[in-house]
Amino acid sequence: MTAHEYGRADGTPPPGMQGTSPGPEPVYGSPAPAGSGPAPGNWPYGDTTGTTAGAAVGHPYGHSAGTPAEWPYDRAGAGRIPAQKTADAVSGTVPADTTDFADTTGPTGPTGGADAAGAEKKPAVPGRDRYLDLLRSIALVRVVAYHLFGWAWLSVLFPSMGVMFALAGSLMARSLNRPAVSVIKSRVRRLLPPLWVFSALMLGLLFLQGWSPAKDPDLGGRFWGPLSVFNYLVPVGAPPYPLSIGSESGWLENSWADQAAGPLWYLRAYLWFVVASPLLLWAFRRVPWATLLFPLALTAVVGTGLVTIPGELGNAVEDFAVYGGCWVLGFAHHNGMLKQIPRYAAVSGAAATMAFGLWWASGHLGPDGWDLNDIPLAQATWSFGIVVILLQYSPSWQTLPGRLAKWDKLITLSNNRAVTIYLWHNLLIMATVPILDRAYDLPFMQSDRASSWLDSTELFWQFVLVWPLIGLAILSVGWVEDLAAKRKPRLWPNGAKKKRAARAH
Repeated sequence: MTAHEYGRADGTPPPGMQGTSPGPEPVYGSPAPAGSGPAPGNWPYGDTTGTTAGAAVGHPYGHSAGTPAEWPYDRAGAGRIPAQKTADAVSGTVPADTTDFADTTGPTGPTGGADAAGAEKKPAVPGRDRYLDLLRSIALVRVVAYHLFGWAWLSVLFPSMGVMFALAGSLMARSLNRPAVSVIKSRVRRLLPPLWVFSALMLGLLFLQGWSPAKDPDLGGRFWGPLSVFNYLVPVGAPPYPLSIGSESGWLENSWADQAAGPLWYLRAYLWFVVASPLLLWAFRRVPWATLLFPLALTAVVGTGLVTIPGELGNAVEDFAVYGGCWVLGFAHHNGMLKQIPRYAAVSGAAATMAFGLWWASGHLGPDGWDLNDIPLAQATWSFGIVVILLQYSPSWQTLPGRLAKWDKLITLSNNRAVTIYLWHNLLIMATVPILDRAYDLPFMQSDRASSWLDSTELFWQFVLVWPLIGLAILSVGWVEDLAAKRKPRLWPNGAKKKRAARAH
């Protein structure tokens, strides 16, 4: 069984859900011309051990024109260049980012300058592409809101997963300038430790409530049941859990496992894309248009009922098809293919693709109406078109402009802890329910009018309350992301300390 983003995590699934999740879509996910090296890590689960090539104007993570780039796909502090990596630089050095959701502390200034004696200037250190970081942060907020409120129109307003898979594909293409095996190992290493922490709590709660995978009739018996638990360690498939456990009157309502495990489908899809990327990139370099459009054609086959693949394999293939076009668009973004297409042609084609998606959705509405997560072909085509437009117009900011600058620290924090936010947000949304229940015991809440007011505004207060809980999760377990990236643990990586240090110099 599997769960997608399509359930509300307030303890009750949205209308039409019967404990299982429909199609894919949940949160937790940077462009450069051909010939540029790996870019900084970003969404999702990247690594930062890439080698470099010359970067040109427009490099996604703020590389200055003509500056060689060695910007891997991991999470690391911007400005730190391991000695072994500087040897890979074409000329000069650019810091290697050692995080998957890269350290987005904002642009860093030059590492030095010529002194009065005419000393040689050190190369400028590039900053992060804050436009792409902003997109990732918006995607995270949108996913939390979708899981809580269950509003179908959010899937149309901003297709979070398509955007994030595209950013991940672009970063993967850059990293694959080095040996594929090392890139895959690095991605997997950064993916698993945060998952293990979440899985430890998830399985612990399930076992405490009496669940036994060997006795679960839906898991295939004494051998296959326990074996399926392996997916909590390495998400090659869907992690098992009971659709109902405990009681409605318990401290967690009885569908909590289905809600909490909902985001885990993304990790499976991401892992599949990572493993397939060397072959996909090889094909893209030889037949770019065929590789770019193949996932949409595959979605038309497996996402419309024309061909049905049963079980979890079918869910995994469908996810791969729906978001494969966005992943390969990341390749096109990386090698500059999108920029070679006239903007009017790219936008016109994207608009036509999106129009087809909406037309298809209008005739195949699911239980929640216009929720594109229930309509694979509409989700694939709509996400594809949106991603083309966003990447065509990408301004590649080194700093957030205007009023957006006041959100810099939160955007930095959310990018540095995107895995943590994504993994834990559904469980934390459910945790707001028993907390809000205590509000009914307050002296001024004893009247029927006050109770009725709280009932009608409960979802709003859950949305307000979940963010402090997410903050506590970042403080409690977010540092595991640093350990996975082989970096010194940080409690609250919002870039403030690095900015103070930069000003001091």
